[in-house]
Amino acid sequence: MLLEVKNINISFKKENQKTIFGKERQKVVKNVSLSLEKGECLGIIGESGSGKSTLGKSLIGLLKPDNGSVYIDGIDIYNITREQRKKIQQIISIVFQDYTSSANPRFLVKDIIGESLKVLERKIGKKIDRYSKIKELLEIVGLNESFINRYPHELSGGQLQRVCIARAIATEPQFILLDEAISSLDASTQTQIMDLLKELQNKYKLSYIFITHDLPSVTYMCDRVLFFYEGEIVEEVNDIYKLSEVKNLYAKRLLNSILEIKIDDKK
Repeated sequence: MLLEVKNINISFKKENQKTIFGKERQKVVKNVSLSLEKGECLGIIGESGSGKSTLGKSLIGLLKPDNGSVYIDGIDIYNITREQRKKIQQIISIVFQDYTSSANPRFLVKDIIGESLKVLERKIGKKIDRYSKIKELLEIVGLNESFINRYPHELSGGQLQRVCIARAIATEPQFILLDEAISSLDASTQTQIMDLLKELQNKYKLSYIFITHDLPSVTYMCDRVLFFYEGEIVEEVNDIYKLSEVKNLYAKRLLNSILEIKIDDKK
């Protein structure tokens, strides 16, 4: 098992409490357990505000849960030694929704990707020819050498997200968290990026957690899907081809809304 999550809960201090010392907390993630096998893509779908991105942060070590455990490659990532932390950093990567804020606007493309190559050098224990490696990574994601010395504002949204994907795979990870990674792109570019992600998954035997609010992209990308509502997993579909058999009312509502859109499009 590459990733195993056991009964995690996450809460935040409530805003607008009567006193600054108020201790009321709002549960955002409620007793969630899930797993990810090597080589699979697990979809987590839910509406904005459902807590799915908060859950995602906890899966990669960015937000410690109130209780429960997160294991990556058998290592409890919130009870960890320095050496184990280095190992985990080499296993996981992330691609965010907001590629404009996740890429430093003052960095050239070679600097954005170069950050991850530092991790790769620690992993393999030697220096690499960074320029050649950056060129290779750009070609892998469908960009050429001319992009190396460009700034983020000189790229389209799709091109910048490809740079962010190149940065994510630069560390040679086993597991990539894709947090709404295509939702800010137009429909045509979304399909291109999903095709690229599937190609990379097959080529490098990657595992993905694909967080989204968009059901069609889940059916395109994922092997399994979890429906996330108000901080809880309300339905799990272990075979994407059986998506239409969901029983939970929230899951049915999401599915029916997509079917209604398709019917309207045909009119």
